[in-house]
Amino acid sequence: MQDKKLYTVIIFSENTVGLLNQIAIIFTRRQLNIETLSVSPSAIVGIHKFTITTFADRDMISKVVKQIDKRVDILKAYYNTDEDLVYQEIALYKLSTEQFLKLPSVEQLIRKYNAHVLDINETCVVLEKNGHYEETQALFNELSQTIGVLQFIRSGRIAITKSKVERLSDMLKAMEERLGTRS
Repeated sequence: MQDKKLYTVIIFSENTVGLLNQIAIIFTRRQLNIETLSVSPSAIVGIHKFTITTFADRDMISKVVKQIDKRVDILKAYYNTDEDLVYQEIALYKLSTEQFLKLPSVEQLIRKYNAHVLDINETCVVLEKNGHYEETQALFNELSQTIGVLQFIRSGRIAITKSKVERLSDMLKAMEERLGTRS
């Protein structure tokens, strides 16, 4: 059996009610946990892009993507490894202003993690950090160990392929060309 690794599944569809539930059921039936999930409009008008990460072996992820791809509401589904993608996450950290100002060097912490102060008031400071999971987690760990974190949230992965265009664009262009030759 192959070792499990993190895969990013990218799914293109129209914005259909209930589709997310149908996709989640496919993962559940295969006993795969969805690690992160992000849904947004894509670069193609009227098409939404689901970005899902999960740990699986290559055979299992291939089967899951084929099953998703068979759904009527799905235009196309792909799976990728980290090497195929440019990806990010965003994390927000809410901290006590009093504790934050007690840090030996606030400037050094901000520079070290390339974080941004989004809001600061008498009671709390909100920091933002963009990066990979390990980077956002490292800042969380340091803040937790030094001053404590009041609230923390991390987004799902957002990703684009390293290829020149979305693979869906190529597929749609080929479909248009086939339809154009039939006319």
